Amino acid sequence: MIDPCAGFATSYAQARQRFVAAAEAAGLEVHGRAHPMLGVDGETLAMDIARSGPADAAALLILSSGCHGVEGYCGSGVQNALLADAGFRAAAARAGVALLFVHALNPYGFSWSRRVTHENVDLNRNWQDFSAPLPRNPAYDEIEHWLLPAQWPPAPEVEAALAAWIARRGIGAFQAALSQGQYAHPEGLFFGGHDPTWSRQTLSHVLQEQAGRCRRLAWIDFHTGLGPCGHGERIHAGPDDAATLARARAWWGAQVTSTHDGSSTSPPLSGMMWNAAPALCPQAEYTGIALEFGTLPLQACWQALREDQWFERHPEADAGGRAAVRARMRAAFYVETDDWKRSVVAQSRAAALQALAGLAAP
Repeated sequence: MIDPCAGFATSYAQARQRFVAAAEAAGLEVHGRAHPMLGVDGETLAMDIARSGPADAAALLILSSGCHGVEGYCGSGVQNALLADAGFRAAAARAGVALLFVHALNPYGFSWSRRVTHENVDLNRNWQDFSAPLPRNPAYDEIEHWLLPAQWPPAPEVEAALAAWIARRGIGAFQAALSQGQYAHPEGLFFGGHDPTWSRQTLSHVLQEQAGRCRRLAWIDFHTGLGPCGHGERIHAGPDDAATLARARAWWGAQVTSTHDGSSTSPPLSGMMWNAAPALCPQAEYTGIALEFGTLPLQACWQALREDQWFERHPEADAGGRAAVRARMRAAFYVETDDWKRSVVAQSRAAALQALAGLAAP
């Protein structure tokens, strides 16, 4: 039996090598879309895809990793485990479901241990119509100067002012202000961009090429950073539509949460990546989830993001400090214990099998 931990990596370059090896061992071709930048060690970056099943399959399951860069350690490990799982691939073939593995949606963030793309954009806030007025986030405007002050670590009075704002407005309001997405501060946190990113454009081409013929489309996108350590929250990744949510819960269980009804640990977000599915594959009935695995307490993840963004804003800062920030970012979004990895793989495999059953059902 293959060790489910074997597919996890300690760097983007190693994760990519293991993905290619796992795909080739499964008899699949890997096609890479080269990124214009280089990785932290000068390595080539790419969004890689591997497909199992015919091009004209009526049903397709997408399994994607690395939307939020550094979170790719988890999703890549899961993808490699599923590629090495002959039983899972056989179940897909029996169900008549093609599999599409999309590795490292945001390879730059993966390599550099950042959550954002090389444009400093949160890919999961970038799916906007940029010809129309963009959403406003006035609450983020109020706190941006405390989140990213002139000096790091923040002065006590800065942290006290931010804490006072949270005490007045509530921790839920703070989480929403911080993470829902903002379009007014290009060097800020959770910036959604002013144009489609390289990752958005590349993924759009992949979806049009690979998912333009299926009649039923499912998508599991792997994330980390929210919820209890090791627990995989199944978050509805679809429109605020009763029928679509009901279908997701029929496939993945009543525990599927939604940002639309307040049942998720995530607040409502803008410009989410799942918007690509109905927009680019309108011929398909779409059903999807974000599978979100907990790591550290949420406040620790927020602090790591603040620190990472501050150092990005200040290239003159100490290089040793920058390396330490990258290590803390990885620790915030990737738990490097065998128990965590095995739990993540087991929960992901169960969700993927449920997706196969849902896609194959009449």
